[in-house]
Amino acid sequence: MPTPRTTADTAIGDTHRSLRERVYVELRERIIEGQYPAGMRLVEREIADELRVSRVPVREAMQRLASEGFLTVQPRRGSVVAGFGPEDAAHLFDIRENLEGLAARLVARGATPAELKDLEKLLARARKAAEAGRLRAAVSLNADFHRRIVELSGNPLLVDVMAPLDSRLRRLFRLTSGQADGEPMCGAHERLFEAIRDGDEARAEELARAHVADTRDSALHLLAEQPERENSAQG
Repeated sequence: MPTPRTTADTAIGDTHRSLRERVYVELRERIIEGQYPAGMRLVEREIADELRVSRVPVREAMQRLASEGFLTVQPRRGSVVAGFGPEDAAHLFDIRENLEGLAARLVARGATPAELKDLEKLLARARKAAEAGRLRAAVSLNADFHRRIVELSGNPLLVDVMAPLDSRLRRLFRLTSGQADGEPMCGAHERLFEAIRDGDEARAEELARAHVADTRDSALHLLAEQPERENSAQG
C-alpha cells in the first residue's frame, strides 16, 4: 500500500477530535481525493502502522466508511474502496436538484448581511483559485459553497438530511471537474448568489435546480468514461 501524506500534512494526533474521528476523517479524505482509488484494498494493520495508532480506531473508521458507501467488503479481499459510477451519481443528482433548490429558496428568504458576506467570500476565493488554475482548491471551495447554502437554510432537518451527502458530493466534484469547468461553475454560483442577495426566492430556487441539472449529463458522461479509474470496485 502506498504511503500518502495525511490530509492536512500533519500528524493524526495534532487536532482536538477524538482519535476515532481523526482516523475516520483521514481515510475518508484519502478516498475523496483519490489517494485511495476505487478497487484498492485497505489493510487494517498497514493503515494502523502508518498512522501510528492501534487497529481499533482504524477498524471502527473502516466500518463507518463501509456503512456510508465508501468501502465494500469482498470475499477473500476484505475492505475495498467502493466505486462511484453513473448510477451512484444519478441518485445523488436526483436528491440534490430538489433539496438544494429548497435550500436556496430558504436562504434567499432570510439570509442576514453577515451570512451573505460569508457566501460572497467563498465565491471570491473560488474564482481566484479557478483563475489561478488551482483546480483542487476551486473544486473544494465550490463544494463548500453548496454546503454553506444548506447550512444557512435555517432548516435543521434539511441540514441533517444533506450532511451525510456532503462527502459524496465532494467526491463527485473531484471525479467530474476539469480545468475548463472553473469559470462556468463560478459564474453559475455568482448568479445564484445574486438571486439570494436580492431576496428573490423563486429565482434562487430556479437557478439552484438548473445548476444541478446542467451539470448532470456531463458528469454522468465523464463517469461512464472512467471504468478503470473510480467507478469500478474491481481491481
